Amino acid sequence: MDEDKDKNNSAEKINSLREMIYSAEKTLQGAKAMLLQLEGKKKVGRRKKAENENDGQIVEGTFDGQIMRGMDGKQYPVPANYASKSKLVEGDLLKLTITSDGSFIYKQIGPTERKTLLGMVNQDADGNYFITADGKPYRVLLASITYFKVDPGDEVTLVIPRDIDSEWGAIENVLQKGGPFIEAQPEKESALKTSAIDEWAPDLEELKKELNNSEI
Repeated sequence: MDEDKDKNNSAEKINSLREMIYSAEKTLQGAKAMLLQLEGKKKVGRRKKAENENDGQIVEGTFDGQIMRGMDGKQYPVPANYASKSKLVEGDLLKLTITSDGSFIYKQIGPTERKTLLGMVNQDADGNYFITADGKPYRVLLASITYFKVDPGDEVTLVIPRDIDSEWGAIENVLQKGGPFIEAQPEKESALKTSAIDEWAPDLEELKKELNNSEI
């Protein structure tokens, strides 16, 4: 009996050690990939279909507007350029393949239901961009701003999740550059005033002549 217990304990310890090693390897791979991305030595994102994506570790998760929250409870960085070009929104289901060399390959496997709003590009005092649509400010990735080359005042279409009260949105397209600024209104008023004065100018000259004649 004691021998059986010892064998069971040894088996449990071995399994625990294997799980610890596997978890440590996953953490190390993720850390290496993040380091390489920050150093700019590895391109992170989609790869050519010719490459075999089945050689690496696969993690699925949901996009939260900035990162992927894996079903394993961990957080994974999503390249901002990929998220912007793919127009990812909060709630999208992603599959991440971590290859043997530590590269991250993302694939959108479950788009959430979406809706499109008309919005205006704005910028706060700290330089952060946001889109105002339906009276609500939505945060957008800076990469999306640079990708579409938009400026404050531009009118855009914004994609947001249909069934999630999200703070984030994705720019889908640019409708109008510059937008209908209120600042242009004073110029119109000034032009109207000028044109009115010009219109009355001949009459004013006639009045002056009449006044001069009456004085004589």
